[in-house]
Amino acid sequence: MGMLNNKIVFITGATAGIGRACAVDFAREGANLILCARRIERLKKLAETIKKDFGVKVYFFQLDVRDKNAVKKAVSSFPDEWKNIDILVNNAGLAKGLSKMDNGDIDAWEEMIDTNVKGLLYVSREVLPFMVKRNQGHVINIGSLAGHEVYPNGNVYCATKFAVHAISKGIRFDLLDKKIKVTTIAPGLVETEFSEVRFSGDKERAKKVYEGIQPLTAEDISNLVLFAATRPQHVNINEILVTPTAQASTTQVIREG
Repeated sequence: MGMLNNKIVFITGATAGIGRACAVDFAREGANLILCARRIERLKKLAETIKKDFGVKVYFFQLDVRDKNAVKKAVSSFPDEWKNIDILVNNAGLAKGLSKMDNGDIDAWEEMIDTNVKGLLYVSREVLPFMVKRNQGHVINIGSLAGHEVYPNGNVYCATKFAVHAISKGIRFDLLDKKIKVTTIAPGLVETEFSEVRFSGDKERAKKVYEGIQPLTAEDISNLVLFAATRPQHVNINEILVTPTAQASTTQVIREG
């Protein structure tokens, strides 16, 4: 028997990295999953694998969280049995580029702001009323160490993650009387497709980010998401800030060899 038998967990950006690891961890604990992502083929495969491996129910659909009408339409058309969402994991997010403010790529800025801030808000806005109605629920936002300290050339990405932290606090204040938990998990260096996306598919440059250290894995983070989600009702993990042992801050990293 899993710790989360028959709970409903909604994960955005579920096809890769932390989102995918969360899907597997929650399914292992018996939760039924609502999964969305942009890459539908990958999503379909993941849903089939999870159903086969863990025997849980999976409801999945293609979604770009930046599209507010699509978010509204998708969530409002959930079948009734999927509306009692116990846990929302706002995982969809990305970094695009690494440049100084005076020569930043504005399209990259837009994509980060639209995904990391507005997308997270759109999804939360549609899901929270279900939780408020039941006086229960848990929102888990994937933040970042970059939401605590700005680093050189990280300007707008860092700003979006500072926003995630502020939004988490805002939700906690606003829904305190509704017994809704809010958690931010804020990782330092995690090796996923994150750096490949940041550097537009440049695998070599992406590899360098993690060179000479043992970075966190997506599973390290999903384990913490699961930990936060399985505390007793009266316990709310506000935030977990986690880095590899080799990292002390966004700029202080000890590399071997």
